[in-house]
Amino acid sequence: MYEPNSPLRFWLLNTVAWSVYALLSLLVMRQFAGGSSSGATLISMVLALALWLASGVLRSRAVRRHWWDDPVPLLLLKLAAGVVIGTTLAQLAVAGVLVPALANGWVQLPGGKADYRPGATLVYWFNTSIVLTLWIGVWGGLHSMRRARQAQLARLRAEAARSTLERDALRARLNPHFVFNALNNLRALIHEDPERAREMVSRLSRTLRHALEHGGADRVALDEELAVVRDYLAIEAVHYEQRLRVVMETPPGCGSARLPAMALQLLVENAIKHGIAVSPAGGELRIATRLQDDVLHVCVENPLGVSVDTAGHGVGLAYLRAQLDGTAGRFALRRQGDRMQALLEVPQ
Repeated sequence: MYEPNSPLRFWLLNTVAWSVYALLSLLVMRQFAGGSSSGATLISMVLALALWLASGVLRSRAVRRHWWDDPVPLLLLKLAAGVVIGTTLAQLAVAGVLVPALANGWVQLPGGKADYRPGATLVYWFNTSIVLTLWIGVWGGLHSMRRARQAQLARLRAEAARSTLERDALRARLNPHFVFNALNNLRALIHEDPERAREMVSRLSRTLRHALEHGGADRVALDEELAVVRDYLAIEAVHYEQRLRVVMETPPGCGSARLPAMALQLLVENAIKHGIAVSPAGGELRIATRLQDDVLHVCVENPLGVSVDTAGHGVGLAYLRAQLDGTAGRFALRRQGDRMQALLEVPQ
């Protein structure tokens, strides 16, 4: 992303730089070349104008063609080629103006004519290329610094957004309704079934500990995630009773596969919230996992609720998508008749 005023700023600086160069050239000629002359003035003005145009065109081409996105060696090669071409065109422009002007007597040079012997021409070209290279190094360095600063700001913004998402996802993991319902059910069980109440306390403790201990970058084994889901479902079963029926298909051999921490629990919670909880008769929650071609496939299926949303805009699902970003993983919601499927694929 480039700042809106950067082209204007460049052209102002470019004009100032080459104007100063023209004045310095005249001063050098006056000091070391036997005084100023109309020919020397013409050379300084035409050369400064040609280099002003060459550096502007080179900068514009570099920005529009996104040269700074190239590897550093390729970028330097393109800039070097630009210096060679710009220097050559600038010297040709000077010769194209100076030679006719001298021939027609419009300007004068010490000695009466321009020296374009091969050695002198090479010196002219070399001196001009040094000046153009220095100026390109200045604005190229400034441009690189600005891009680095913008990249750092973009990274900081992305990290801030990710931290916000992780914070919101942590809140989603510790769903207040789930915690309140669990505590209310626990209070009722203490008098009705103390043994089951103690079991529920243990399950709730493990569920909350797992949510708090695993950070956003953690990946856990499927077996560990399934253990947390079983605790979570046991707690929810107290609340939903016969409305929640669970079927789990977890063949042996895929328990060591790894997936983002709390990913499966988020899918299960989403299925209960948007399927079981809003269906008067509840329904069957199906969890299926398999490991194929080094890819863990997870499917969480639930009945369609009263309101159907296949977009999946919740904080938990958005967090899950962010966790999969950059790992070639995939997550999707798919409607199958009167049921909803949440499909998760995690490469191993």
